[in-house]
Amino acid sequence: MNDTLDVLLRLVAVLVVFLVFPLLVGQAEHKVMAHMQGRLGPMYAGGFHGWAQLVADGVKFAQKEDIVPTDADRRIFQLAPAVSLLPYLVVLIAIPVGPHGFVGEALDAGLFFVLAVMGVGVLGSLIAGWASANKFSLLGGLRTAAQLMAYELPMLLAAASVAMAAGTLSLPGIVEQYHWWWTAWQLLGGVVFFVSGLAELQRPPFDMPVADSEIIFGAYTEYTGLRFAFFLLAEYGGIVVLCALTTVLYLGGWHGPWAGSVGWLWTLLKSALLAFLVIWLRVSYPRLREDQLMKFAWTVLIPVSLVQLALTGVVKVVIS
Repeated sequence: MNDTLDVLLRLVAVLVVFLVFPLLVGQAEHKVMAHMQGRLGPMYAGGFHGWAQLVADGVKFAQKEDIVPTDADRRIFQLAPAVSLLPYLVVLIAIPVGPHGFVGEALDAGLFFVLAVMGVGVLGSLIAGWASANKFSLLGGLRTAAQLMAYELPMLLAAASVAMAAGTLSLPGIVEQYHWWWTAWQLLGGVVFFVSGLAELQRPPFDMPVADSEIIFGAYTEYTGLRFAFFLLAEYGGIVVLCALTTVLYLGGWHGPWAGSVGWLWTLLKSALLAFLVIWLRVSYPRLREDQLMKFAWTVLIPVSLVQLALTGVVKVVIS
């Protein structure tokens, strides 16, 4: 009975985090972009500092008419937002927040699990583009497929370097094996992992599949109301997962002063700083062209990730 209650409480906690943290990232994006770009609109809703902007957006999405194109594959069209959203909820179960079992479920092959499930989320955009019966949407879906194939490999290679260094595929085990000098040792891999994650989430400057100025939001062109809001929520959920994973793999997770008592706070602070970096990149850099996107993956990120893997192997042999 106690085991069942423990599992239930952990699942509820993960669900609460999934429902709250992506919304906090969305609210932060409104405010950071408003300050960086001098946007006045997001600062008015609700009065002080535009605190109700996110509420206003939610009401707007709920009021929009739910439309399914006549020629669309209706069932697949309606399923796509869930395919994009739910994998990030599943991934959160395996990400450790603090020491002493502060994790939804500690999996022996947790690293493989989270990377595999994250790859499923990107397929939501692909099937949305295919099912919409719209050429712009189909083009966005095809760009998504090409982007997934190009950036999945460097992301896996970078993660494999950390697993080799720690000697385990368990995410809590990786954090426990962390040493302060790992951040410098695995720096190249960390940059590759984070950039590849941004590309898989289709975040600027890697947002060619949605390219609102070119293909009118790509795979999401035909989506309205709450279905479109689910895609946005999936994007923010993906940011939470990517930042938390980068923190766990490359920044020591809960390691910091008084980690035994407030380790969870260090994980949240590091993840929040990375989320701010994600928003900053959106504001600061223009979108790459599709050929630049593919060239960057195959000629820069993959060779760098291979160099990091080789460096990790050499250091491990020397230490042994």
